[in-house]
Amino acid sequence: MATHSVLDHRGSKPPHIQRLHLQLSEQLDSLGEFARASGPTAAALLQFDGYRLRTPFHFVVPRGHNLARVGHHIHTSTVLPPLDCEVVDGVRVTAPTRTLIDLSGMATSEQLTAALDGALRDLLTTEEFLHRRIVELRGRGRYGIPRLLQVIEGIEVTRGAHSWLEREFLRLVASEGLPLPTPQQVLGQRNGRLIRVDFRFPGTRVVVEVLGYRHHRTKLQMQIDTERTNALTLAGYFVVQFTYEHVVSSPAWVVEQVAEALRLSRAA
Repeated sequence: MATHSVLDHRGSKPPHIQRLHLQLSEQLDSLGEFARASGPTAAALLQFDGYRLRTPFHFVVPRGHNLARVGHHIHTSTVLPPLDCEVVDGVRVTAPTRTLIDLSGMATSEQLTAALDGALRDLLTTEEFLHRRIVELRGRGRYGIPRLLQVIEGIEVTRGAHSWLEREFLRLVASEGLPLPTPQQVLGQRNGRLIRVDFRFPGTRVVVEVLGYRHHRTKLQMQIDTERTNALTLAGYFVVQFTYEHVVSSPAWVVEQVAEALRLSRAA
């Protein structure tokens, strides 16, 4: 359980925070034992960057409970397992990772970026757990998740590092004792542009592409990707592609596919 608290310089909550905290607790108790503070309210209690406790409060209750509170926001959910729940300062809240996912449907990209960066910095969540929960929840009507994925991409670009997805693929390969591939290798040109692949396994013709976080590609992007894949295949490469969901949810299958591609390439 979390032990976060909001303290002034004397070691106690400022009077206005005490009043808000009491009001929040009373509202939460009136909603029943399964209700949780959520969204911006949970973000404030978890001390996410850019959030402070204020009204109107946000709550989440199980789907099917017809509840309302004048001046506050009541959200419903069919999924609220124990791993998505915490207690902060005696108040039941959604856990940091679930709070970030819920915020994605109501926060701006700038607000979400600050909250995510701070949560990772303060070790309130991890990249691995965040991605696992995104995959598990993205098909359950959470329309803000694409914005959260865009924010993750944006943060990774500014840091100048490989994406988490690329790092996770490398980790999977290494964990099974397979040879490590060379990332971001140029293998040719198409229409005057370099063909740069995510991974090439040295000494083989095996190329692996990880298709990124976004669930949908535009018609133009699908055309470009198809032309790239065709050009590589005609040049004699074994092209294997994995989606975001594959890497996060089916890691054993991903490793099996890579191992089989390497076997076929050596046998060819």
